[in-house]
Amino acid sequence: MRAIQLYDTTLRDGTQAEDISFTLEDKLRIAERLDDLGIHYIEGGWPGSNPRDEEFFRAVKRLGLRHAKIAAFGSTRRAGVSAAADHNLALCLRADTPVVTIVGKTWDLHVRDDLRIPLEENLEVITDSVAYLKKHTDQVVFDAEHFFDGLAANRDYTLACVRAAAEAGADLVCLCDTRGGSVLAGIGAGVDAAREALGATPLGIHCHNDCELAVANSVEGIDRGCVQVQGTINGFGERCGNANLVSVIPVLQLKRGYQCVTADQLRKLAEVSHFVYELANLEPSKHQPFVGQSAFAHKGGLHVAAVQKNRETYEHIDPAVIGNTQRVLVSDLSGRSNLLYKAAEFGLDLESNAPAVKTLLQELKELEAKGYAYEGAEASFELLMQKALDGDRVRYFRLIGFRVIDEKRNETDTPIAEATIMLEGPDGQIEHTAAQGNGPVHALDGALRKALGKFYPEVQQVRLHDYKVRVLGSAEGTAAAVRVLIESGDEHDHWGTVGVSHNVIEASWQALADSMDYKLYKVRRGAERRRAAEARRG
Repeated sequence: MRAIQLYDTTLRDGTQAEDISFTLEDKLRIAERLDDLGIHYIEGGWPGSNPRDEEFFRAVKRLGLRHAKIAAFGSTRRAGVSAAADHNLALCLRADTPVVTIVGKTWDLHVRDDLRIPLEENLEVITDSVAYLKKHTDQVVFDAEHFFDGLAANRDYTLACVRAAAEAGADLVCLCDTRGGSVLAGIGAGVDAAREALGATPLGIHCHNDCELAVANSVEGIDRGCVQVQGTINGFGERCGNANLVSVIPVLQLKRGYQCVTADQLRKLAEVSHFVYELANLEPSKHQPFVGQSAFAHKGGLHVAAVQKNRETYEHIDPAVIGNTQRVLVSDLSGRSNLLYKAAEFGLDLESNAPAVKTLLQELKELEAKGYAYEGAEASFELLMQKALDGDRVRYFRLIGFRVIDEKRNETDTPIAEATIMLEGPDGQIEHTAAQGNGPVHALDGALRKALGKFYPEVQQVRLHDYKVRVLGSAEGTAAAVRVLIESGDEHDHWGTVGVSHNVIEASWQALADSMDYKLYKVRRGAERRRAAEARRG
């Protein structure tokens, strides 16, 4: 089993992506998670580009990383200046890292049109830069920029560039598909050519995703003999992104038999992916391979029936291996198997109650025909399932009525939203209260919490995490029905609820009421289970 070096450049290449910006604290926290994941090299940034990256290299030394080596990134020296006098190379060395990675031009077009120096002088720049760094640091990686484009345009010159880096003492030459335009055949041929030209010098592969082939090209590079793969978590990077290490790692280890990380570290993959999304302030991609919420989600009744018997029927790996979980979705495509699976997940005995299954399946299909969707609203679905079992919907309060006022008094003033609500509590007591908010739904949410808080203090633990409105049947314009999905949570859990109506406030009320009902249902069901467990022990 050949061991593969993982080189992560999320903190440098990843931050060049649109909408991605990490604070110094973010970068340090990500570095710790990458170390826990078993990443071998973490590229911390370009010391000469900004003060934050310079501070990172000072602060990261205090983390006590156990596995990863930190790499500083820079470029070859400027033309006409010796390596010893080059400011950027000096900053790379001042970062005091065990690894320095420098990028150099290997495509004659770039040498002529970007650097605007003779081709021979660029070879001297590469040689001088690598040799100087090698005298002052433990390990030097040479990133051969545009290697595959250069090879196609001027094969002899591109190979001369990587040969110059190797002969100057580079510990590894990384072959870069910088424009992301190469296909597998070109990657394979390019790695073969570099291996023949460089002999024993180790090779790495660095791919961009402009043709949606970065992962495949990276795997091809490893199959052809590269020992290091460079990429970013979640594929963050300039333009269309870099090779996604979250996919590269399990493909190499589980599909190709290479050793990248330990089994325990591999189980942290989904957690690390979501952690980096969180710090980037981005919603995780549900459909991301391996770690996405939908990666092992099953919706069709035929699929669900099969995976219940043997998960391998529709799952290419055990999701637990990379820290993910199997999910079964409920919709108008659902069959009996979906419902029984969800009931078991919720701890409800639906299998022995055939009439309840039939009733629930029929109600589910009718509600989905009206626009309800339970794939992202499993709390609402659990309440629906409980209703089918008990013959009535669990209710901890009864709405008597609400009124919402949204007022804008003149063109320049901010609108004022106020909600008044009247409801009946568990003992028949009437609570009538009001609250203001940033908008009508915010005000209604505040009024509901204020009223329920008199009877159920635990509702104050509920936080609204997300609120989405989807117009159903857009041909009707503003008269169309809407679906509201709300994600709520407390200190232990999070859950989704749904509402549908032609009135967005009414749809929001349905989802809000379900959210509070579910919180109270969950608290009381937990208490009942604890009492039952104590009775069994007694």
